[in-house]
Amino acid sequence: MRGRRVAITGAGTINPLGADVPATLAAMREGRVAIGPLDIRDADRLLAPIGAQVAEYDETARFDRQQIALYDRFTQFALIAGGQAVAQSGLTFDGALAERAGVVIGTSGGGLGTQDDNYRAVYEEGKNRVHPFVVPRLMNSAAASHLGMVHNLRGPGFTVSSACASSNHAMGQALAMIRSGMADVMLTGGSEAMLCFGGFKAWEGLRVMSRDGCRPFCATRSGMVQGEGAAVFVFEEWEHARARGAEILAEVAGYSMTSDAGDIVMPSQQGAERAMAGALADAGLAPGDVGYVNAHGTATAANDRIESAAIAAVFGPATGGLAVSSTKSMHGHLIGGAGAVELLACLSALRDGVIPPTMGWRTRDPDCPLDVVPNAAREARVAATLSNAFAFGGLNAVLALRAA
Repeated sequence: MRGRRVAITGAGTINPLGADVPATLAAMREGRVAIGPLDIRDADRLLAPIGAQVAEYDETARFDRQQIALYDRFTQFALIAGGQAVAQSGLTFDGALAERAGVVIGTSGGGLGTQDDNYRAVYEEGKNRVHPFVVPRLMNSAAASHLGMVHNLRGPGFTVSSACASSNHAMGQALAMIRSGMADVMLTGGSEAMLCFGGFKAWEGLRVMSRDGCRPFCATRSGMVQGEGAAVFVFEEWEHARARGAEILAEVAGYSMTSDAGDIVMPSQQGAERAMAGALADAGLAPGDVGYVNAHGTATAANDRIESAAIAAVFGPATGGLAVSSTKSMHGHLIGGAGAVELLACLSALRDGVIPPTMGWRTRDPDCPLDVVPNAAREARVAATLSNAFAFGGLNAVLALRAA
């Protein structure tokens, strides 16, 4: 149910494509692929040793020793992205606004790197003690808590963990809180840093990891590729933003979430359809109003074919004029942070008139009869977009954005 309108007034990111939003959008426009050999401990023991890492990242250049002792890599990414978003918004959270501002962040693995390091210490190296901050570092709520502390956000604060839909669910909850009047401003998005040996071995067990790159919707696709990073946005009540003269990047116009109630790993076409249709209805959009869909697009056969069929069913005749792309082909699958970084692709379409491409595409899959914007960005006028996230467990979350 719609209530107050919600604007995006700030955006920040650090991901394999770039250390901020301008660098990321430039990389998307160029079709740069950040997937390559992994630089992690024991990479030689992996069956599919490729991924999309944040390049040349030096935590000591950004945080002091005391902060590093508290911040897992996923928290560091969230703080960097959140700082950029708040700076762009121009907001200062003090007085009454602090009480009306909150944070909700999505993550799937939380401090998985911290877990991996300390399992090694205890089980491999035989140590009997770990650092006293291991629990505060690894808990999934750490990033949300530290964002709240750094920016003095004293309203609602929590974490959403729903696998690959985590950040879309988080942003949907932030939208709902502002619409309902529970808050006026929410810092929201997602962060993930799962590129560690234990995390990769777990994913290898599913037999969905590619050894040669991510090619969504392509007949030659060979599976997904993991990435890492964060994106965080300032969601603000529309009139609050207008009253202070803020630049509005886009309107968060609609949101829907559905559950397949079916299989723990296989997606459902019906669940995806209901989520997309629900987001359109919530935003008051007709299928023909949407110019771009950022697909979940994992480059697995099950996802790509079912998502393609769901898009065709929801958009009907409008599918022929609809651009659909998966930026996972460039930055990899950020799992709980995926939807947040992918929302930047929607901002690119709405604000810059540039639809990011699906890179690596070679051959049409007859089961994916979509315009997937293959291998080169496209200039187009776009008034509204959808961003899809369909997670293991049948948890679906779709956001609709409208040009400001």
